[in-house]
Amino acid sequence: MRTIAVIQARMGSTRLPGKVLREIAGRPMLDWCLARVERVRGLEAVVTATTILPVDNAIVDHCQARGRFVLRGAVDDLLDRYMDAARSFEADAVVRVTSDCPLIDPEVIEEVLSLFLRNQPDVHYASNVHPLRTFPRGMDVEVIRRDALERAWREDSRITWREHVTPYIQRNSDMFNVRCLKRVSECPQYRLTVDTIEDFELIELILTHFGNDRFKLDDIVDLLSAHPEWTLINSNVVQKLVEE
Repeated sequence: MRTIAVIQARMGSTRLPGKVLREIAGRPMLDWCLARVERVRGLEAVVTATTILPVDNAIVDHCQARGRFVLRGAVDDLLDRYMDAARSFEADAVVRVTSDCPLIDPEVIEEVLSLFLRNQPDVHYASNVHPLRTFPRGMDVEVIRRDALERAWREDSRITWREHVTPYIQRNSDMFNVRCLKRVSECPQYRLTVDTIEDFELIELILTHFGNDRFKLDDIVDLLSAHPEWTLINSNVVQKLVEE
């Protein structure tokens, strides 16, 4: 099964504009994410999917200068961007990761992908977020089979859902067979994504501590257990939810 990873990225974040190329511990945030996803075994390609807006020329230039795949598409219709990537790379399945997850663990991605592949041809969608979250925000991984992605692309008429790619699949269990990876040592209380300056400050502490991109989720959990005060930095950040 030909599988690609697609990392959605844009400069126009409402709460922290330009965050995707903002330097964090000496490297643009996007580069931390890309470096970690590129270590995942079993991927044919890793693609950054950005928008057609002029402000996102910076993302295109950044990726092209480093020899990385990049595609441009609809501004708010993320589902269309992912479908375009699947078609362009003739993928049978797509791994979805977002660029605001610079700590994403390659081993977590591999575990979700393995769960998906082991259950073929029955499973359309596998993740570690639906229907139960046992991983921190910032470790979100989804794997979508091409035919399920196409069906959602054809049938989903809600722009608020299309902006988040997979709600149509998640909310139609009668049409799609899904699997969820659960973490034995549950830790959904940690927030490891970057949406605000507070998030950025916490992630910078973590990356500065490790000084490389080879650490795992277990290492992060151990670090935060040793420094519980760090988690207070972004404890008041409210996660944006998908509109119904």
